[in-house]
Amino acid sequence: MKNFGYKKVLLSLAVVFVLFAALASAGCGKPQKKPDTSPPHTANLSSEPEISVFMHETNEVRSMKMEDYIAAVVAGEMNSNWPVEALAAQAIIARTFTVEAIETKGGVPSRGTDASTSIEEFQAYNANGVNENVKKAVDMTRGLIITYQNAPAKTWFHASAGGITASAKEGLNYRQAEPPYIHSVKSPDELAPANVKSWQAVFSKKDVLAALNKHGIKVNNINSLKIGEKGPSGRTVSLLVNGSIDISGPDFRVSLDSIKLKSMLLDKIDVSGDTVTFSGRGYGHGVGMSQWGAHQLAKSGKTHEEIVLHYFKDVKLEKRWQ
Repeated sequence: MKNFGYKKVLLSLAVVFVLFAALASAGCGKPQKKPDTSPPHTANLSSEPEISVFMHETNEVRSMKMEDYIAAVVAGEMNSNWPVEALAAQAIIARTFTVEAIETKGGVPSRGTDASTSIEEFQAYNANGVNENVKKAVDMTRGLIITYQNAPAKTWFHASAGGITASAKEGLNYRQAEPPYIHSVKSPDELAPANVKSWQAVFSKKDVLAALNKHGIKVNNINSLKIGEKGPSGRTVSLLVNGSIDISGPDFRVSLDSIKLKSMLLDKIDVSGDTVTFSGRGYGHGVGMSQWGAHQLAKSGKTHEEIVLHYFKDVKLEKRWQ
C-alpha cells in the first residue's frame, strides 16, 4: 500500500527509537534516572504528512495534505457554522481517528489508501462545506491528536448523548477490553433539536424480523419485544424477543436502521398489530464525544481542550507535526 509521506515519518521515528534503545542498553549497571512522566514534548516535530485518499464518488485516489483532508472531514461531520471551539474539538477527533487508523491497520486496506471519503469505510467528507470557521478550527489545532500512554486514542463520537454518554461495551457492544479513557459522563445536550431530545420510531414487524434474522434469530412472529438489560448510562444493552430470546441492543439497532432508530437510550417499546414502536432519547451510540454537547460547552466558554478532556479521561493532547 502506498502511504506517501506518512510512512516516511513513521520510519524516521522507528530509527530514532532503535538508536535510543541501543544507547540505553549500553548504560546498564549505571544509576538510572527516574522515568520522565511529564507530558510529551513537541521538539523535533515532523512535517505535515501527505496522505492518500480514496474518493468514493469518482473511484479515484488523490494525494493531499493531512490538514486539508481533516478540514473536509470536519465540514462533513459537524455543522460548519457552529462555534469554532466545537469545530476544533471535532478536528482533533478526526485527526486522531485518521492517525490511529493508519498506524494500527494501515488506513483503509481494502482500498490501499490511508483514508476514504466513504462514511461507511472511514469518515464523512465535504470539501465544499469548508468555510472560514472550519479553517480556523483546523489551523488552531494543527497537528494535535488525542493520546493515551503515548498512543493515539480511539476517538468515537456521536450526534447527541441524550444527557449522558456510554462506555464502549454499553454503547457499541465493543468486543475488546474497555478503553480506560472512555467513560460515562454527563453531557449538556439541551441545544439538540426536539426530535433528537425525544423521539418515536415505528417499524413493521416484517422489518424487525428481518433484522433479527441477520443475527440468526428466526421466529415466525413478534409477540413481544422488551427492554432487557440496561447499562450504567441507562442504554438498552439487550432486548428480549418473545420473552426469552436475547439479542444485543447495539447490534440490533445497526441491523434494523441506526438512523431511524436513533439510539438505544430507550424509554419503552410497544408491539401493536403489525408494528413495533420504539420511544427514546438522543442520537447515536453514545460513546465518546457528543457533538451537541460539544456545541453547548463551546457556547458556554469551554475551549477545545476542555471539551476533549470532558469526554475522554486521562488523555493528553500531543502535537505530532508543525
